[in-house]
Amino acid sequence: MAIFINKYNPNGLKIVVMQNLRKKFPVLNQCIYANTAATGLLYEDLMEWRQEHDLDYLIGGSDMKMKSFDVMLGVKETVGKFFHCKQENIALVPSFTLGLNMVLDGLQGEKNVLLLREDYPSLNWPFETRDFKVEYIDINERLEDRIYEKVKTGTIDVLALSLIQWVNGIKIDLNFLKKLKKEFQDLLILADGTQFCGTQEFDFQDSGIDILVTSTYKWLLSGYGNGFVLVKDEAKPHFNFKSIGYGSADWDVDKKTDISFCKHLEPGHLDSLNFGSLQFSLNFLANIGMEHITAQLEKLSAKAKIGFRSLGLLEERVVNRNQHSTIFNIKGDRELFEKLEQGNVICALRGNGIRLSFHFYNTENEIDAIMDMLKP
Repeated sequence: MAIFINKYNPNGLKIVVMQNLRKKFPVLNQCIYANTAATGLLYEDLMEWRQEHDLDYLIGGSDMKMKSFDVMLGVKETVGKFFHCKQENIALVPSFTLGLNMVLDGLQGEKNVLLLREDYPSLNWPFETRDFKVEYIDINERLEDRIYEKVKTGTIDVLALSLIQWVNGIKIDLNFLKKLKKEFQDLLILADGTQFCGTQEFDFQDSGIDILVTSTYKWLLSGYGNGFVLVKDEAKPHFNFKSIGYGSADWDVDKKTDISFCKHLEPGHLDSLNFGSLQFSLNFLANIGMEHITAQLEKLSAKAKIGFRSLGLLEERVVNRNQHSTIFNIKGDRELFEKLEQGNVICALRGNGIRLSFHFYNTENEIDAIMDMLKP
């Protein structure tokens, strides 16, 4: 697969060149990797950077690690630029799950929360195990209408949902969330971006989302142990955090009583390897150009949806929606799953079917090959 990479010459003129990116992902030489929804791939550039990082640690010891504070500021700057969020409104967290639990521990008052049935367990469970009143709606082709109808009743304080569903890839309409927030300004919208971030350009500040929490080991290709929280200023009065540590005060005892909102979510040490990997991958994706990545994903999504639908393998709620991600859950049992495995297709059993997910390093030819395996 050829894809555009954006580069600039010393005169600042934009040069668009073609480069084959697949060779940077050695796993792709061994199989059809249709499992980014589970784990994004490691690529050679990042591996080399990580090796250099640990070599610096090996020979530099504490001198190297003491520079991590400045490193994290750089990471936040990169995250802020990539997702259009103010640096002071970014918290770096080891994972979505830990980040969300810390956020919810600070959410004040009795809240009525609207969740999606079948949404990611690490999103729903933390609400269900706290003193919130929880209501649910089913995920179907009228998802946005059903959310609106429920919020319109005036009984919902918090809407929490994944932007892309982990099992079947159903994608919420971001324009809908923006309109919803505009109409119901007191509604707190909290989103899981783990299956979304890295699939398209996203302007957090211009979105309808108040708080976005995400892990970055999937579509952002950053490896494990890193994630972040994005917060809008308007959401802060809803929270009163108790979480705190020396890291919250930037290792300064005199700052104990002067801790900013997001630093409550960073009570301890942050790993320069993991968060440096996040920064490296954001720069890697930006260099490719999110517009090119999105174009490739839209092409793959359209082809896969047409193909799987023609074979009768998709749920009606997926078929009947206008937009979709590159995550698909096809009808199939373990026997079919094992057939795909024998054909060197890496995928996953999820829900009542088989989940296939495609990133920009996948090709239309790979989808054709999968289709051939699925035909009776």
